[in-house]
Amino acid sequence: MRVSTIRTVEDMRRAAHRRMPRMVADFIDGGAEDESTVRANRSGFADVALRPTVLDGSLTRTLSTTVVGQHLSFPVMLSPAGLLRLAHADGEVGAARAAAAAGTVFTLSTGSSCTIEDIGTDGPRWFQLYLWKDREVVADLVRRAREAGYSAIVLTVDVPVVGQRERDLRNGMTLPPRPSLPNLLDAARHPAWVRDYLTGPPLTFANFTELGRGSGATSLGEWINREMTDPGQSWDDLAWLREQWEGPLLVKGLVSPADARRAVDMGVDGIVVSNHGGRQLDGMVGAVAALPAVVDAVGDRADVILDGGVRRGTDIVKALALGATAVSVGRPYVWGLGAGGATGVLRVLDILRTELDRTLALMGVRSVVDLGPHHLA
Repeated sequence: MRVSTIRTVEDMRRAAHRRMPRMVADFIDGGAEDESTVRANRSGFADVALRPTVLDGSLTRTLSTTVVGQHLSFPVMLSPAGLLRLAHADGEVGAARAAAAAGTVFTLSTGSSCTIEDIGTDGPRWFQLYLWKDREVVADLVRRAREAGYSAIVLTVDVPVVGQRERDLRNGMTLPPRPSLPNLLDAARHPAWVRDYLTGPPLTFANFTELGRGSGATSLGEWINREMTDPGQSWDDLAWLREQWEGPLLVKGLVSPADARRAVDMGVDGIVVSNHGGRQLDGMVGAVAALPAVVDAVGDRADVILDGGVRRGTDIVKALALGATAVSVGRPYVWGLGAGGATGVLRVLDILRTELDRTLALMGVRSVVDLGPHHLA
């Protein structure tokens, strides 16, 4: 199937699953433990009802907006996701190229399969960062992002330890993959994915190979999991990072209004309401359910971005009406990447843009910036 003919994000997910081995599809789709947080991110949107108005006389809608000073053609950005070359040979470079073509932000993960310097698109690029135990590692990553022209840092704070993703444990999913015999047989039924995997460069955490911790993702992964996670991370680390980075700084992984308020008090420019796609703490509040209280806590002192569960244009409208400045999507664009590389990512963004525009027309709303609580029942 050509990705240009795919009509919905869910259909793109199915197309990606047809192309990828199950263990890779589960790695993308899965969450922590019973995956109740994954489900909460989706079910939360069903609890929000839209209240349209009619006869507004608007022939066109304005979709553009601004987030921490960055102009977006429409309020959908690409979230950080690690090792994207696992989904398709185009990887992060292809996803960034698609975001630039769509006029929106691509956020590169620290754990990417290409380097910070490999992303050379003309579009806006943000860099996602963890509070590593070694501040020299953090300082070096910040320096590289600055020199490579990234315009914002997104600090992820919800990984003091790595959540237990049981689908991966059941599948024997390691990096690089070392599948069991059943998984090898399944992979053989996906020749396009196997060809890309075998003929491309070795899958690894590209930003760290130069540190001499090993050249493969397995040995590097052990070092990264040990050094990236730190139960002792504190607000002092955020204050230190604010001193290191002079540009826009966003904090990702907050659902507590008190935490959001404290982060803004410390000079943060944006809050990303997120539970890591349900991949960390299971049983926690869904992202959209946490959104209104965070918006109320920070007021107009910072932009608030919703990250979690967005699959439809109606989801985007609901998030904006609840006070979000924009939304950020992860799995949807990774499915697009898995189904059709950079072309698939761009198709996902086109689907969401079209659905958003149609929803605004049906709502009787002329601009995304006009959405508010009065548009909710």
